Amino acid sequence: MAAKGFLFLSLMSLLLLHSASPASAFNYADALAKSILFFEGQRSGKLPANQRVTWRGDSGLSDGSSCNVDLVGGYYDAGDNVKFGLPMAFTTTMLAWSINEFGGLMHGELGNARAALRWGTDYLLKAATAAPDALYVQVADPNQDHRCWERPEDMDTPRNVYKVTSQNPGSDVAAETAAALAAASIAFKDSDPAYSSKLLHTATQVFDFANRYRGSYSDSLSSVACPFYCSYSGYNDELLWAASWLHQASQDVSFMSYIESNGHTLGAEDDDYSFSWDDKRVGTKILLSKGFLQNGIEVLQLYKAHSDNYICSLVPGTSSFQAQYTPGGLLYKESGSNLQYVTSTAFLLLTYAKYLNSNGGSVLCGTSKVAAADLVSVAKKQVDYILGNNPAKMSYMVGFGSKYPQHVHHRGSSLPSVRAHPGRIACSEGFQYLYSGSPNPNVLVGAVLGGPDSQDHFADDRNNYQQSEPATYINAPMVGALAFFAGTPM
Repeated sequence: MAAKGFLFLSLMSLLLLHSASPASAFNYADALAKSILFFEGQRSGKLPANQRVTWRGDSGLSDGSSCNVDLVGGYYDAGDNVKFGLPMAFTTTMLAWSINEFGGLMHGELGNARAALRWGTDYLLKAATAAPDALYVQVADPNQDHRCWERPEDMDTPRNVYKVTSQNPGSDVAAETAAALAAASIAFKDSDPAYSSKLLHTATQVFDFANRYRGSYSDSLSSVACPFYCSYSGYNDELLWAASWLHQASQDVSFMSYIESNGHTLGAEDDDYSFSWDDKRVGTKILLSKGFLQNGIEVLQLYKAHSDNYICSLVPGTSSFQAQYTPGGLLYKESGSNLQYVTSTAFLLLTYAKYLNSNGGSVLCGTSKVAAADLVSVAKKQVDYILGNNPAKMSYMVGFGSKYPQHVHHRGSSLPSVRAHPGRIACSEGFQYLYSGSPNPNVLVGAVLGGPDSQDHFADDRNNYQQSEPATYINAPMVGALAFFAGTPM
């Protein structure tokens, strides 16, 4: 056993060596500020007087009017002009979780983080309360939107609105919306108690709707949801995730009873190791493990055990190791928007390390023991890779460092701003900017892009959306990770 332990420590040392080099001494506070600023570039609706991304203008001011509802506001998820409810709700949940766990380390950026969160929750409240027994889950048909390369300020593509109802259910998107509102109610509990109560009340209603009328929104919305944001994992994971957040937010025993009674059928014992806008299983296990580690709730020990399985899968040298890393040390899941998995994994590692530290716990991987500090080190390597400690010596956060991508797949960033070019740029006229070799005229500061391939290669090519497109759900968990490193002496 001693020999195996020594082997494990040696492997861990090799794994972490790259992140311990002087090149990794980044200004995490600057990166944190920029990761939050990015969300202002994604805003839809009437922009406030204190808008800091000044090349953006008002957009989508009539969203919802075709159905006589107000759906103005919210976020464009990535580089297009569609408002997709499932990734927007997940983004909101992760912004809230970032604040809940690491807001105390954000210092001067906490107000900006709350503003980014509130831009999402204000919209989700509208979507959830506009009509009884319904949740509005999308604005714009992506098949139509993608036929144009237009600034959001110019868009004239159809702004159709889509909802899930008791007859056409969407338990996945509804439960994620409930999770977002519940998590955000914790984030606003001290700073705005009345708003927090409103969020929690609405979250409870939306969860009841999601749980009562079961079905996948992919089936209800069909081609306007798929293949863009299909709910591949189904809706069971969101139901357990939402119930977990509602218990955290309310401390209502009925939600713990729901978790106990339904956990087995909703995926409590599934070991799936991707955490994203689609699949919440491992995130739920980490969240529920907090109840066991910090509060000694014995029925939640199962979630701690499965959280340990997840951690062991990430750490080379353990008997359960199964993750793939690039030669440069980046966690690699898939070719399209891989950094979404990197930022979410880094966040979960740091959050679980925090929970473990609360009671001196550790992770047992076979005969090897992994301490909380080891989780922090693995997360740091991933964050540092994104910020520039990688074979290309490139920051994959736009506007951070001296070398970062110039050709971002993003309509508003790649087209001349409405201030530089007040005249309208029509649908097909904009494609000249998509295919242009010139750098984007408007720097989308703080955007974390899809990132390099399995061999650490990155094409700074606007037309390669798999690598060069940003997304709100890539940034949201990065906010929490950067807050940790900005506020924690290493």
